[in-house]
Amino acid sequence: MVAHNRYREAIPSGENVIVDTEIGQLREAGVDVVPFQRSSDSIGSLSLAGKALLPISPVYGAEAQHDLAALLAAEKPDALHLHNPYPLLSPWVIRTAHAHGVPVVQTVHNYRQVCSSGLYFRDGHNCQDCRGKMLGWPAIKNRCYRGSAAQSAIMATTLAVHRPTWRSVDRYIALTDKIAAHLADYGIPDDRIVIKPNGLPDPGAPAPLGEGFLYGARLSPEKGLGLLLDAWRRHPDGSLGTLRIAGDGELRPLAEQADRDRSDVTYLGPLDRAGMTAARRDSAVVIAVPTWEDVLPTVILEAMSTGRAVLGTAVGGIPYMVGTGPDAAGWLAEPDPAALAAALPLARAGAPAAAVAARARYQQHFHPDVLTPRLISIYEDMSRHAHK
Repeated sequence: MVAHNRYREAIPSGENVIVDTEIGQLREAGVDVVPFQRSSDSIGSLSLAGKALLPISPVYGAEAQHDLAALLAAEKPDALHLHNPYPLLSPWVIRTAHAHGVPVVQTVHNYRQVCSSGLYFRDGHNCQDCRGKMLGWPAIKNRCYRGSAAQSAIMATTLAVHRPTWRSVDRYIALTDKIAAHLADYGIPDDRIVIKPNGLPDPGAPAPLGEGFLYGARLSPEKGLGLLLDAWRRHPDGSLGTLRIAGDGELRPLAEQADRDRSDVTYLGPLDRAGMTAARRDSAVVIAVPTWEDVLPTVILEAMSTGRAVLGTAVGGIPYMVGTGPDAAGWLAEPDPAALAAALPLARAGAPAAAVAARARYQQHFHPDVLTPRLISIYEDMSRHAHK
């Protein structure tokens, strides 16, 4: 059984894509999968009673527990695989599963065991002020969850209440070594942590290399648009080819202004999946330059699978994804304008060779033929130990 609270469809979510992809891959491998999902898009249509209970749903989520208990009793799954529990499922689904004798594995997509926003990032900089605290009062003071002190208080309370719940999870899937270290710091024993990245379906042989660079992301401060534009402006107009920017968010005016100011910057606006595929095909290098400790950006997986080199910042899981040395899928730069500016011409010149390496790295490390058997073996090993 796969449990996931879907993020709103209006905001592109790599996590939604990964959950759907993983379900499809498991089914293709012959695994019976029963989804247990709720969507944040449904919040607006909740009854008055449901809306009244919504503030406490991250702590308990009564309706979700009732529905999950009925489904567990009917389906009797071998395991429950949890992704995002917030806000409608709640970590209490772990306790509900255990009450039915079902072991739980969780894929950790962010840092929300400790951080109310899940990002370890606030006010334009990395932040771990709540790390090691019984109650994340800095999150309340700084309104870290949805910009609300009240909602931040509920989330901080949820994290405190569910510390024992999280420590009862039978297996954790850490997407990278950085997430494994985060879980160990939280107190999870090493024998309950397995490193397995996300993957994507093979799109087939790469299209011929396009020209220039593509930046596609939510246009918010932690995704690094300001950093990129600062670095780009350090080169003469037209000297690096075209920079295409796709996405939407609070920093959209920066993208629109850059489009007006420079002949070599094109703002494409928000794109659907087909639009992003076309933009990637037209480009030679995909840029992913977050300034937060981004866990495993889907945009990099998409780039490598389609044979596009990557220029990324050396933060979070990006070094794990891109690799180093002659087989690297691209280039890494510190999240600093001067360092990124120095890497841009290297990426332009080296794109053809790095594109070949990017596709090979995807096939070796992020292909379903590699990852799906590993995921099934995690389920099997967890079930064996849970029933001893």
